[in-house]
This record gives sequence, C-alpha cells and structure tokens, in this order.
Amino acid sequence: MLIAATMPPTDEQRAMNNARPRKRSLNLRGHATSVSLEDPFWDAFRDIATARGQSVNGLAAEIDETRGLELGLATAIRLFVLDHYRSHAAAAQTAE
Repeated sequence: MLIAATMPPTDEQRAMNNARPRKRSLNLRGHATSVSLEDPFWDAFRDIATARGQSVNGLAAEIDETRGLELGLATAIRLFVLDHYRSHAAAAQTAE
C-alpha cells in the first residue's frame, strides 16, 4: 500500500485558499446583510474605511446607496476597492 506524503502548503496554495470568497456580515442602516468577499478584497476594504475615518458598515452603506440594482453589493465593493487603488496608482504616476 502506497501512502502519499503530505507536504505543507506553499505560499501560492495558501494565497489561493484565502482567495475563496467568505461570507462577511454587514449592517446597512439598521438592516443586517452579508456579502461574500475574498480575504484580500475584505482586507483592502477595511483599510480604505479606516483611512477615510469610516466604519466598514458606513462605507458599505455609502457604496450600497450609489450602486445600481443590476450590480450586487459584493461586486460593487470589489469595484470600489479596484477603483480606489487605480486612482492612487494614477496619482502616484502623475506625481513622478
């Protein structure tokens, strides 16, 4: 009988496991809801909220108010995070 040796996960494998969406609880204007976001997006979203002096729930409510009905909240948050970092990258390039 052959027993496969278990190797510890590589950094890439760990990153892929953390890239799977996880449910996150939010409270938008007194209404409990949840979004499924990957750890990197959730971490970036929390960082942005902190930098803006807002709670995660407050920033999520702001995004929720401006998104269209055809766009899910999790997608709207991902696009917000992407736009935030793209804007900062563009500003950094302009400053050079």
